[in-house]
Amino acid sequence: MLRTEALHRLPVRAALPELTDALDRRGVAVLHAPPGTGKTTLVPLALAGLLDDGRPPARVLVAEPRRLAARSAAARMAWLLGERTGGSVGLTVRGERRVGASTRVEVVTTGVLLQRLQRDQELAGVDVVLVDECHERHLDADTALAFLVDVRAALRPELRLVAASATADTQSWARLLTGLEEGGPAPVVHGRGASHPVTVRHVPPPSGVRPAHGTRVDPALLRHVAATVRRAALGDDGPPGADGGDVLCFLPGAGEIGRVAGMLDDLTAAGWEVLQLHGRAPAAVQDAVLAGSATRRVVLATSVAESSLTVPGVRTVVDSGLARVPRVDHARGLGSLATVRVSHAAAAQRTGRAGREAPGVALRCWDQAEESRMPRFPAPEIAVADLTAFALQAACWGDPDASSLALPDAPPAGAMAAALETLRAVGAVDSDGRATARGRALAGLGVHPRLARALLDGAEAAGGRLAAEVVALLSEEPPRSWGADVPSVLRAARRAGRDEPYAARWRREVRRLTSALEAAGRTGRGGDGSGDLPEESAAGLVVALAYPERVAALRGRDSYLMVSGTRAEHAAGGARWLAVAAADRPAGAASARVGLAAEIDEDTALRAAGALRRRESRVAFDGDRRVVVAREVDALGAVELTARPLAEPEPERVREALLAALRAEGLRLLRWPEKAVSLRRRLDFLHRELGAPWPDVSDAALLGVVADHLSGDSLAVVDTFALLTGLLPWADGTASRLDELAPERVEVPSGSRVRVDYEPVAEGGRPVLAVKLQELFGATSTPTIADGRVPLVLHLVSPAGRPAAVTSDLESFWRQGYRAVRAELRGRYPRHPWPEDPTTAEPTRRAKPRR
Repeated sequence: MLRTEALHRLPVRAALPELTDALDRRGVAVLHAPPGTGKTTLVPLALAGLLDDGRPPARVLVAEPRRLAARSAAARMAWLLGERTGGSVGLTVRGERRVGASTRVEVVTTGVLLQRLQRDQELAGVDVVLVDECHERHLDADTALAFLVDVRAALRPELRLVAASATADTQSWARLLTGLEEGGPAPVVHGRGASHPVTVRHVPPPSGVRPAHGTRVDPALLRHVAATVRRAALGDDGPPGADGGDVLCFLPGAGEIGRVAGMLDDLTAAGWEVLQLHGRAPAAVQDAVLAGSATRRVVLATSVAESSLTVPGVRTVVDSGLARVPRVDHARGLGSLATVRVSHAAAAQRTGRAGREAPGVALRCWDQAEESRMPRFPAPEIAVADLTAFALQAACWGDPDASSLALPDAPPAGAMAAALETLRAVGAVDSDGRATARGRALAGLGVHPRLARALLDGAEAAGGRLAAEVVALLSEEPPRSWGADVPSVLRAARRAGRDEPYAARWRREVRRLTSALEAAGRTGRGGDGSGDLPEESAAGLVVALAYPERVAALRGRDSYLMVSGTRAEHAAGGARWLAVAAADRPAGAASARVGLAAEIDEDTALRAAGALRRRESRVAFDGDRRVVVAREVDALGAVELTARPLAEPEPERVREALLAALRAEGLRLLRWPEKAVSLRRRLDFLHRELGAPWPDVSDAALLGVVADHLSGDSLAVVDTFALLTGLLPWADGTASRLDELAPERVEVPSGSRVRVDYEPVAEGGRPVLAVKLQELFGATSTPTIADGRVPLVLHLVSPAGRPAAVTSDLESFWRQGYRAVRAELRGRYPRHPWPEDPTTAEPTRRAKPRR
């Protein structure tokens, strides 16, 4: 039974005629509608002909970026039809499928859609695909849209395609959906929201709050957010003229949500319900948040509540201004999460949540001046994510470099190169980047290619069941309270009750992976899926197969060296070898931090990472001894297994090792006696002031000259003073003027020869002459060098050698500055002359004799 009244209240209903007309004319459309207007729920029902409005029946596929959003959308549509999920409206997410013979609208995650497209590019039986929340720029959504554009162009021009976005940046999608089709960009249909006014207030935290760093958020900010929520709940910051309502607070992650919830016990005692909404929240909590309640509520949520979900009853939004996004260190193969400032678009989405049902208020926990530094839109995932899974999808699609895909942003070249290297290492693509049969098998398992490799190869060695259990653990980070040892965490997952949310998801994923192995005929040894390795060794092998470059050898107490060359710290160290399942490298840290690992032996390390083993001669510079060391090395990546000295290395390799060290570390590796340092500074000064023929003596210029002076395996043989002397312009006699143009010392009126300091020239300054003030009596002009072109900077010092004044114009100093210096110092140094007119006084190096 249709819930007609609820359907008629959805504002996007007014845009349906324009949308259906656009699809009838062009087959594609971009739908822009704010959150809460019904674009996710009403539009698919209308396109499927389920609203009794005379539209012919059709099969509609709705793709959502998250499992939580997919479940919510399916449940809401089924409720509007007076049904349960699995009837006219079905649901398919990883590990869960509820679809029947009568299903006309199927809600899937974008990951499931990609898997389906790889199996059946024509999407047989599907009439319309709606890709929701495109503005969030998830990589799977971008990829799915690109594939669908290909399908329409090459296989099924009658397939209708809708890109739905909650933000107004629609023109790029309109161009992408049509490519080079005649008729120009796809039509853009705007669904107006029925939003109410929202008052925006800035409530910045107290001074001294440190910015987020990595995954760390200053506890002072969380206390401020909790206090702001408390004031809003108790009415101090509630919406003007409203009846209170619920409070929705945005925080970056589940950890921050838990900590803020712990600070709101007083609200719970006062009758408020405090709910925590994030991707790992139990289904019962998610349902409670989305169903509404007569009890006043505080909902602490991640970005999932920005646009994918509508939380009823909200009148006040408290925004921490932070979001958590993935980042990848492609050079080290390490992923991490970073806490970043939200974009203007995301902040606007969060603010709008307060005005869905009545006037509201948004409390932004930052200073308004900071908004000028906020990005306009969030960074697309393709720009910052690990692209290994994307590269395999593209290779299986037949476009290894993704160059012809209709993507809003091209994948970064470096990230794609790293991804293809990983795929080649696991045999998923050939030398040209094209998918192999093994690669297609890996792609069909519905997990990251690394985990797919561990599942297939691990099943052969460790048994299908155990491989599935370990891979399921690696697919989603387990609770930290379960420990950091993979076998221990595995036992905890098996023991956990059915009401433990993570364990329930883990068991579903184990069943799915086990079924996938059975379908592929890869259950492992013994036919029943059990291997012949001890369980702990087998678990470590599966981890090592997933992350061979993270296999690590002990190199000191709690310190490990990964095969990739990354150093890592592990608090539970002691094992000689580790298979590292989870690690990150905090911003600014010298080494990575191991989060989850399994102890393995050397044989297991070699078995899993054997493709990275090399037997080779290595010629490298030893920085401590400043000589080249040559060895025959048997190594697993960066981890040396054995080494022996190489008696006669090739001279050219030795020379190249010396040059490589100089390029990396600079010429400071050479021996620089004081006379060589002095000569180099003087030549640098002359080159800067006079140019040729005085030589350029910068590091870059000297490197080529040094190469001609290298011999043997040491840098100690290079005579830097002789090298510089050889660069002097002897041919035309100019070199003879070195002491005249850039003297080491300058004579002052007292007769002293004072050393000139040329060091400031390297920083863009001028040479300095530090001299006692009394020694310049009688001088009326500043000493100069370089044929009078460059006046020296005079550092005038007191009789005790302390700075008294700095000047480049001695005449002006005598006239204007000397009087103040004289007044200050004559009482302190009475035995030294302080004449009223220094220009006519006798210069001196000594004090007056005692009487």
